[in-house]
Amino acid sequence: MKNPNCPKCDSSLVTKSGVIKDKQRFKCKTCNYNFTVEKLGKGISQYYVIKALQLYIEGVTYREIERLLGVSHVSVMNWVKKYQIKVPKGNEYHPTYKILNHKELAEFYANRDNLKGAGMIVTELGDKFMLIKWERLKH
Repeated sequence: MKNPNCPKCDSSLVTKSGVIKDKQRFKCKTCNYNFTVEKLGKGISQYYVIKALQLYIEGVTYREIERLLGVSHVSVMNWVKKYQIKVPKGNEYHPTYKILNHKELAEFYANRDNLKGAGMIVTELGDKFMLIKWERLKH
């Protein structure tokens, strides 16, 4: 069995360091962090992690991401910290979003007026689509 990576620094230079409460203990040779075997439990698909981070970068709030993806806003905050995601400063565009089904999305694109004056991105959310539109802030 391969030793797990360090949960603190993700190093693979890990050695066994005893047993505590019937669980194998490990020590990271890189950062000297002691830890036990990873918990087995409900994992969140990388798909949702990536979607949450994309939405965060687009300016969607933690709570809105929670409502859209069904993932805890605390998890999203932890991913932002873990991956050191920064939203660009001095952005003069403000994102607005709509959740549309396939038919509504097709109707939206059929109206040429919806396609003028703003940048857009469409991302899949299960059986629906999120349309994010950037509109220049009025000063």
